[in-house]
Amino acid sequence: MKWTLLVLAITALVLVGGCKKKEVPSAPPPQAAAPPAPMAPQASLTVSPDSIQAGGSATLAWSTRDAASVNIDGIGGVAPSGSQSVSPSSSTTYHLTAQGPGGTAEASARLTVEQAAAPPPPAPAPAVSETEAELFAKSMKDIYFDYDRFDLRPDDQATITANAAFLKAHSSIRFTIEGHCDERGSTEYNLALGDNRANSARDALVKAGVPASQMKTVSFGKEKPFCMEHDESCWQQNRRAHFVYGH
Repeated sequence: MKWTLLVLAITALVLVGGCKKKEVPSAPPPQAAAPPAPMAPQASLTVSPDSIQAGGSATLAWSTRDAASVNIDGIGGVAPSGSQSVSPSSSTTYHLTAQGPGGTAEASARLTVEQAAAPPPPAPAPAVSETEAELFAKSMKDIYFDYDRFDLRPDDQATITANAAFLKAHSSIRFTIEGHCDERGSTEYNLALGDNRANSARDALVKAGVPASQMKTVSFGKEKPFCMEHDESCWQQNRRAHFVYGH
């Protein structure tokens, strides 16, 4: 009897416990919304005018959005938006790069630089007889002078005579007598000395029968040496009256 009552009591407890409402687990808290993705940068670049003459200028203008840094090749870092005068010497393509958290944007603008037309070539020199010029260079011998002197030396007379004979046989020739000096002395002094040397050679040719109208004189002093060494052998070559074909 006791065992029967115990079994009944346990059975009742089990039935009562099984009839209780099961507990429903609570829902998890809602997740926070993800932040929006950063905006991709935008960029534009223009140049006005887009064609200029060499030496002229144009205005480069740009505008960007959502950019942390803006760079233009050849100019460097610039403000997000702005303008700048440019004056390139040759045609140039300007390239802009805008960078931001959302990526990179690029823009380009081309400026054409038109070069000035080349000047026309100089008119050709009047044609001269090559044979006459070559004969002059071959036949006319320079006159040499002693240091700081412009009077002709006795041994120069043979040269003057030969030069005069050639010039009288070619009376149409016009030529220039250049006076030259060595490197010693001031520029002003040597210009005067070179002038005296050229005049001495001219006077000797006139005395030998060559018309003065065939020739003119000029002095270069020490400015156009024939020899560049710094010794007497070289200096002697530079102390001369030099004959040049043509006026």
